Amino acid sequence: MAGTGSRRIGVIGLGAIARYYLAAIEELPQWRLGAVCDLRDHAAPQVADVPRYRDHRRMLREADLDAVVVTVPNDAHAPVCIDALTAGIPVCVEKPLALTPEQARGVLAAAGGSGVLFTAFHRRSNDHVRALLREASRRGEVHEVRVRYLERIEEHTGGEDWYLDPARCGGGCLADNGPNAFDLVRMFAGEVQVRAASVTRDERGTDRQAVVYLDSATGISAEVQLDWSYPGERKDVRLRFADGTSTAADLLAGFDGFKSSLWHEYRGILQDFRDAIDGGHQDGGLAALELVAAAYAAASQDGTSEDVASEDAGRAGTRVPGKERAS
Repeated sequence: MAGTGSRRIGVIGLGAIARYYLAAIEELPQWRLGAVCDLRDHAAPQVADVPRYRDHRRMLREADLDAVVVTVPNDAHAPVCIDALTAGIPVCVEKPLALTPEQARGVLAAAGGSGVLFTAFHRRSNDHVRALLREASRRGEVHEVRVRYLERIEEHTGGEDWYLDPARCGGGCLADNGPNAFDLVRMFAGEVQVRAASVTRDERGTDRQAVVYLDSATGISAEVQLDWSYPGERKDVRLRFADGTSTAADLLAGFDGFKSSLWHEYRGILQDFRDAIDGGHQDGGLAALELVAAAYAAASQDGTSEDVASEDAGRAGTRVPGKERAS
């Protein structure tokens, strides 16, 4: 499968994120769209020149694909990935890999030692994140990391209500945005453990805000702020160095259109997926999912899970008193 020719790729799930994959496939010469799959006949009507399926298993059998992208609702990630990996087809899956670490380990078991499983942490491909990594390498020892992932989720769902169903999403902002945020922390701090966490939920039980504090074995402290009730959108990373200086990256800077940073990030995802296939390696996303589970457990243990009415969610505090370090 390695080489310079284009590969036939299928897209399973044609919801809000699929359009970024479809655009990247069209732009990148190493990929060629081979088939799409969605339960809804009306989804992605602009895709008209490739086979369209309602059953992903049938697509996996019939479409002669070299790889698939899985961008279905979160609760379907694990079973769809297992079906594709069992069929011997490399998988690029949207984060989170699964709803729980236990489910994720089942997916990794299906990949075995020879399958390719790649989780799409798209912020890795953000131009500003990559520039910040280069700057951090020049500047020296990182002492603190702060990641903020703030948005009003209703503006980002593309009309898909599963995001606000905690059983299908996995919980809310911590389950869905947490993996991206934790992956960013790990890029700058290495392996980390959760020290404390706070979660605020609405009347449906959906996380609206969360704050998570983490530490690395090398003494780096980190704070992750997540918000699904924020008026507007803010995604950024701030680093503080051992000498007391700091620097930051606004992940949305220069991308003036709504969600416009995603176009280049998903091009980067598919380029990295190609490299993963060529190298035969996995990047399953289990570590980020384990941090999500640990954060939920810490919030429950600390008694800092709070339920509030949805109209009050944007005003609810999520700080864990006395446990802040990275600020």
